[in-house]
Amino acid sequence: MSSEEFEKLHEIYRSLYDELKLMPERALTCHGEERKRLVRTFDERQGEAEEVLQGMEEELRAAPSSHRNAMTTKLRMYRRDLGKLQRDMKNSAPGFGSFSQPGEGSHHGIYSAQNQQSTHLQSQRALLLQGTDALNNASQSIERSQRIANETEQIGTDIIEELGEQREQLDRTRNRLVNTGENLSRSRKILRAMARRVVTNKLLLGVIIIMELAILGAVVYLKFFRSK
Repeated sequence: MSSEEFEKLHEIYRSLYDELKLMPERALTCHGEERKRLVRTFDERQGEAEEVLQGMEEELRAAPSSHRNAMTTKLRMYRRDLGKLQRDMKNSAPGFGSFSQPGEGSHHGIYSAQNQQSTHLQSQRALLLQGTDALNNASQSIERSQRIANETEQIGTDIIEELGEQREQLDRTRNRLVNTGENLSRSRKILRAMARRVVTNKLLLGVIIIMELAILGAVVYLKFFRSK
């Protein structure tokens, strides 16, 4: 997070530095009021650059230790380059100090502009932090939703597997019931056949008994009554 803010301030500083480094050479070719305006512009941009470097120092203190060495090297290089530009401007415009500070009111105006720029940077930083926090919250919410969706999917998969197992059990139970029904049908057929055989045997037995009684009666009749 701090390293990202540091890089944003780095881009702002590079933009200011690119503008400042052209001014000493321009100061050699201009005179009078034009040079004064150039010196005042240089002073304002230098103040803005100082504000940006201060912001980078604040970010440096909050930066992770893994990035801190590289950030410190950059900051030292930027301050050295800014000091060199200031010396070059003094050499190009001998009246640099007097032009940039003609009076207390002008000096106050320059620092008011610097404070306004600092306030603007702080506002942008606050908005960036708010946006980053909102993005982090949204990312966490998405991660929670994704985790819940994965858990729900897993539960659904488990339920489907359990229902599949229950279906297989029901199919096996139905097959057993079908087999039992077929066995009962065969048993009923067997019992009916046995019942028919029993009835047939009884009828045959009755016929045999009747025939034996008839024969016995005929014998008795012929033996005892016919002879008379």
